[in-house]
Amino acid sequence: MFSKEISANSDSSTISVDRRSLLLGGTILAAAGMVGSTAVADRAQAQDQPAASGTGDKPPNILVIFGDDIGIPQISAYTMGLMGYRTPNIDRIAAEGAIFTDSYGQQSCTAGRASFILGQEPFRTGLLTIGMPGDPHGITDWMPTIADVLKTKGYATGQFGKNHLGDRDEHLPTNHGFDEFFGNLYHLNAEEEPEGYFYPKDPEFLKRYGPRGVIKSSADGKIEDTGALNTKRMETIDEEFLGAAKDFIDRQHQADKPFFVWFNATRMHIFTHLKPDSMGKTGKGIHADGMAEHDGHVGQLLQQLDDLGIADNTIVLYTTDNGAELALWPDGAMTMFHGEKGTTWEGGMRIPLMVRWPGVVKPGTQINDPVTLMDWMPTFAAAAGIPDLKEQMTQGFQSGTKSFKVHLDGYDLTDLLKGEAQQPPRDVVYYFDQGGNLNAIRWNDWKLSFATASHGNIATATREVPSWSLITNLRMDPYERGLEEGGGALEFFARNMWLLVPIQGKIQEFFADFNEYPFQAGSTLNASGINYGWLQQQAALKRLNELEGLAPR
Repeated sequence: MFSKEISANSDSSTISVDRRSLLLGGTILAAAGMVGSTAVADRAQAQDQPAASGTGDKPPNILVIFGDDIGIPQISAYTMGLMGYRTPNIDRIAAEGAIFTDSYGQQSCTAGRASFILGQEPFRTGLLTIGMPGDPHGITDWMPTIADVLKTKGYATGQFGKNHLGDRDEHLPTNHGFDEFFGNLYHLNAEEEPEGYFYPKDPEFLKRYGPRGVIKSSADGKIEDTGALNTKRMETIDEEFLGAAKDFIDRQHQADKPFFVWFNATRMHIFTHLKPDSMGKTGKGIHADGMAEHDGHVGQLLQQLDDLGIADNTIVLYTTDNGAELALWPDGAMTMFHGEKGTTWEGGMRIPLMVRWPGVVKPGTQINDPVTLMDWMPTFAAAAGIPDLKEQMTQGFQSGTKSFKVHLDGYDLTDLLKGEAQQPPRDVVYYFDQGGNLNAIRWNDWKLSFATASHGNIATATREVPSWSLITNLRMDPYERGLEEGGGALEFFARNMWLLVPIQGKIQEFFADFNEYPFQAGSTLNASGINYGWLQQQAALKRLNELEGLAPR
């Protein structure tokens, strides 16, 4: 993997917007140039409040279930059996809680998962493209996780299944707020590459660049490699993760501790390998069969909460990381939205999402306001009794021996979930691509695309930059078909050019405080940017660091 920074964890994480623009260029350079200096007012930290719960003041348990690369149509709560099968257990979460039509992840796996657990735009954390075996890039110590936050309120924290936030020991969840972890570190097709015909047979190559096995680790520093995730083990690996998650929940219930469990299924990432009992269940292909199996696993978790008598005091969130990977259909998923995983079209960013929260969310709620995976960090914090997490993080947040000071990009959704919000907590969604380019912004119903992915997929699409921003109204055209197929698209654009100036203010808002908080530049899977200009940028960065070291303190 080719890094855009001097080192993955270098002191460059605290350099200014001007220095950052040397690295990122293009759209981001232009955006940074618009940023004026802003003063940040001191705020007094609010006192922690009682937990928001349906059963008094006892903090609610939190169970988060992620699928992988699952498109919106794959969940029958959205499409009512249109795909030829149903997902009754996932649908149950929606029926007993809220379902979202405008929920956003990111354009690929690592970015989506990072945005959820860190509550920050992947542009800040540098976790923009898919993590690869052997890559030193990953989550770093200055990034607080939901687990770090909930530990301050006495939660037991466990992560089970796919992580995808880094290859090395320092990236493991148990070094970032989780008490226990049992899972794999990459996308499934990376796990099975060593079985491929062309994969090098040199043991030293495998040791340096090959995938690690399924890892079991704990916060006390113990790390066990339980063996490779080969294609045979893939048939039942989600059952292993499910068993570990259920065991963790049982133990925390017996200990009378609130828990935060993040269960990350490997279904339905390509390539799908099913056990014989799951094959042919639906008669609609391997993807549908895998979805039926996945839905059954969700059902087991819901049944466990019922059996333990804790369902009424447990928040259950179901979602996924990014849009459908249409390129590898029919093993991959399907979507009605334009584009797919790896692009910043709606098909790459919109995700299924539903939440059950007894006593807070009215059953059968439908929410059309835009939300993102980043919003759940402050929402869960508020549920645990920290209603002002965003403000606390800007001033400095302590979790055990760790100190954090960051800008969170998520918003507390509690009032929205209750139906009490006077206005949506979020009016902007930023669409960053794998390379850190700001390709588009959604502002309320409007989406302005500064660049788009050509007709292609996560690997083959090229970035195309129009002369002016493309304008879409996502209420009128949620599938982004009007620009190409609508006969009046040009007139619609001409009548709505008023959007082009105010949208610049939204770019300014995002970059306004970048000088004040740490960041990590992203890495890339494409070395096309390495040239003499790149070398000159590195030399300029080195010189700036030297000059900064000479400045009086």
